[in-house]
Amino acid sequence: MTVQLNEVIHAPNRLQICAFLSGVSQAEFGTIRDMLGVADSVTSKHLKVLEHAGYLTLSKPTGKGRVKTWAALTPEGQLAYQDHVTALKALIAGV
Repeated sequence: MTVQLNEVIHAPNRLQICAFLSGVSQAEFGTIRDMLGVADSVTSKHLKVLEHAGYLTLSKPTGKGRVKTWAALTPEGQLAYQDHVTALKALIAGV
C-alpha cells in the first residue's frame, strides 16, 4: 500500500502551516500569519480547514491583555503531515 498525497494538507499555505507547526509545540496566530505573508482572513481560513480535519487544535487562553489564538498539530495531524511528506518524496523519486 502506498501513501497518498493528502488533499487537505497539499494546499501550499496549509502545507507551510503543517511544516511550521511540526517543529514547535504550538504557535501564535500572528506568527503563522507573518510566516505565510498573508492576511488574517486567509490564515484563519486555512487554520479552520486543518482544525475541521482534526489536524490541529486552536485555543484562546484567557488571561491579562489581548486574547491570542494559538495553534498546535494534533497527533493525527502530525501523522498526516509525515505521511504527506513521505508521499511527496515518493513522487519526487518516481516511485
